[in-house]
Amino acid sequence: MTVACQTPEAAYIHVPFCAHKCGYCDFTVIAGKDHLADDFLRALSMELATLESARRVRTLFVGGGTPTHLAADKLTELLSLLSRWFELEDGGEFSVEANPSSLDRDKIALLAEHGVNRVSLGVQSFDARVLKLLERDHDAAQVAVAVEALESAIPNFSCDLIFGVPGQTLALWRETLARAVSLGPRHVSTYGLTYEKGTAFWARRADGTLRPVSDEIERRMYAAAMDDLPAAGYEQYELSNFARPGYRCRHNEVYWAGCAYYGFGPGAARYLDGRRETNHRSVLSWMRQVLARQSPVGEVDELPAVDRARETLVVMLRRTRGVGRDEFRATTGFDFEEIAGPAIDKHCALGLLERDLDGVRLTREGRFLADSVIVDLV
Repeated sequence: MTVACQTPEAAYIHVPFCAHKCGYCDFTVIAGKDHLADDFLRALSMELATLESARRVRTLFVGGGTPTHLAADKLTELLSLLSRWFELEDGGEFSVEANPSSLDRDKIALLAEHGVNRVSLGVQSFDARVLKLLERDHDAAQVAVAVEALESAIPNFSCDLIFGVPGQTLALWRETLARAVSLGPRHVSTYGLTYEKGTAFWARRADGTLRPVSDEIERRMYAAAMDDLPAAGYEQYELSNFARPGYRCRHNEVYWAGCAYYGFGPGAARYLDGRRETNHRSVLSWMRQVLARQSPVGEVDELPAVDRARETLVVMLRRTRGVGRDEFRATTGFDFEEIAGPAIDKHCALGLLERDLDGVRLTREGRFLADSVIVDLV
């Protein structure tokens, strides 16, 4: 069965280095291990060499970790390595994640020199108390300095924000949204604080030293983002993401369309030929495997076609425009009514989904309860 968008045109590179691993972070991150940068770059070079030839892509995304935590010479080596293996299409999107404290004019100039045209800035908050609780290593003044420098070199930047932080009020959250908008980002991402098993925050919640905000407060905060950001000119195009016209994150749209993509680095995932592989999350295990010329893959998920279609339905539903009938059939070879009709009927009756001749999408109420809808669909 031939389906659309199975030729990868996007690549993700994971850089695990950070100055500090925040208590809520569940990503593949190492802190205080900068001496491993040379080994990391050598291993990444060897893993990329498995491509055998340079690949043309529409989007390239370097995440972490904090890629810009790397020293300037190591960052130069990383970006040069990527330019060797990936040819970005004219008008393509090249994103790099950064923390305000890790950016200065020299590093921003370095990014721009190597073709980076979008920066995802981990702001999270402007309030000193919230930043301290989240264990962030920057303050509001550093955010302003980073934004000023970006505007003159890479004006397409996004602000990541976190809501539902213990002690954070609805009023403070709305102030956070307003301050972010005042900086003029082209894109804003808003994430509810999660407590992932294995993180410091998970342990602190378990022992009672960290108490989550109530579900009702978190709901009101999400509603505020859905109201305030569109009122300021940012379209909500996905559950957590808002953009000015023309500035959606095209790389993430590849994921939400159920399309194929490359992934390199520790903990990175790739989706090729209907098969999802995830590299070892341990940075040392990943490096050891690659440097020994062995597979770095830690997990493989190869689902039957119908299960892959259900998974695609779920990721497409994250988009506010939902799932188009023709698009879904072209991507998966299935009709979504065929594989999830009863569940869709149920959630339409509950007012969480709405369908028309073109497709199906979450309602505003459904966005609050997206997780419960997704469980029924898979």
